[in-house]
Formats: sequence, structure tokens, C-alpha cells
Amino acid sequence: MKLLLNGVGGFMGGEVVRATLRGYGDAALVGGIEPFGKPDVTFPVAASWEEAKEIFPQNTADCLIDFSNHVCTKDLLDFAVGAKIPLVIATTGHTQEELALIKEAAKEIPIFHSANMSVGVALLVKLAKTAAAAMPDADIEIIEKHHNRKVDAPSGTAMMLYREIATVRENAPAKLGRSGSDKRNPGEIGLHAVRMGNIVGEHEVILCTPTQSITLKHEAYDRALFAEGAIVAANFVKDQKAGLYDMHHMLNER
Repeated sequence: MKLLLNGVGGFMGGEVVRATLRGYGDAALVGGIEPFGKPDVTFPVAASWEEAKEIFPQNTADCLIDFSNHVCTKDLLDFAVGAKIPLVIATTGHTQEELALIKEAAKEIPIFHSANMSVGVALLVKLAKTAAAAMPDADIEIIEKHHNRKVDAPSGTAMMLYREIATVRENAPAKLGRSGSDKRNPGEIGLHAVRMGNIVGEHEVILCTPTQSITLKHEAYDRALFAEGAIVAANFVKDQKAGLYDMHHMLNER
């Protein structure tokens, strides 16, 4: 499988490079896009989207993986749609406007979009949603922990957990952090972000009634799992028709 990579010089971009060098998923990087300096790689790297359009024409690769920053969403989508190349978006922190652009582009090309590329996290989401439906009166809090370099908070995965849980609750407003003396409002779901050290990623969902509680937790030990997950997603989405896909689609097929 031939891949293009947006964000080659970033931390997760480096993990994708190393995964392909290990031969993971029978994937090979044939090119990349990186506007912030040329990384030390053997494949061609475009320094801008205009340059990418020149050196990576249609049929250059089977899929494009994005591990960069959400601010480049429009340029990313314009390139992928123009090149008619399937796309895996593994970047987080998108605005509502950017999410709308992704949905529109998915009418033209297959797009795999997930805030977290871990199969374990996908199972956590499913279990949390099931528990929230089975315990409709439980208070719910989501706690996420990441390294001190992470920019967005709460994490995209924490927001994904909130959105999925909220689908089984009639009134579930998000409460981002807690300060002051206000008591807990009925139905709200708390989200809390911790940033410290070199934590790869931890997500915990706590459901609590006056008589019992359930805690569901996922811990990532190595960032390589996200790169490997993106490659698995690329292998899945490259054979799909135009549309928007996520981890649940891939798990159901597998």
C-alpha cells in the first residue's frame, strides 16, 4: 500500500514513518507534506500544498494520512479531493466549520475520521455508551490525561466519548472542568483534562449512582499504536466508496 503523509516532521508523523520502515501493514511512504522544514526522510516532501499538487498527481498513492494540525483542514481536503485520493484524518481539535468541510468533502472521496486511532478506545466508547444507557440516573465524569505538549483540551477522544454517551441521554450538557461553588446540574457530563509529563494517553469514564459506581479506563503505552491504527484505517478506507467512515465502520467489517 502506497501512502502520502501530511505532517511528516511532527511527532506522530515520525511514528508513521517508523511504522512503515518496520514494514507494518505492508505500507510504504511515497511522499509527504511538511511546511515547517524538510525532515530527514528518503521520500519526496512538499513544502506547500501548491508544491504537493505539482509533485503528487493522481494515482501517486493509495491513501493520504493526516497527522498535522486542524488549521490546514481546508487545504488538506482541497488537495485530497483534487487528487481523488482516499483520506485518513487522525488530527484532532477541529472546529464545527472544519467538521462541516470534512462532511462535504466525503461526498467526493472516502474519508476516515477518528479522534483516536486505537481499537481499544473504540471499545471503550462502545462500553461507555452501553453503561450510560443501562444506568440512566448515574452521574458521569470523563477524565483524560496527556503529555504536557498536547495543545487541545479536552482531547478529541474525550469529546468523542461525550458525544457518543450523549446520544443515549435526553439532556446531557457538557461541563468542561469545575471551579467555584455551584452544585452539579442534573444530567450534565463532566470533562476534565490533565496535562503533565510524557503521558501517552489515558481516558477514564466514571458512572456513579448513590449506591454503586462503574469505572471504564483505557491507557495507551506507546504512541506507535496510533500510527499503526492510522495505517490499518488507510488500508480499510482505500477500498471504500465516497463517504465518511470511522473506527466503528472498520470494526464492524472486521
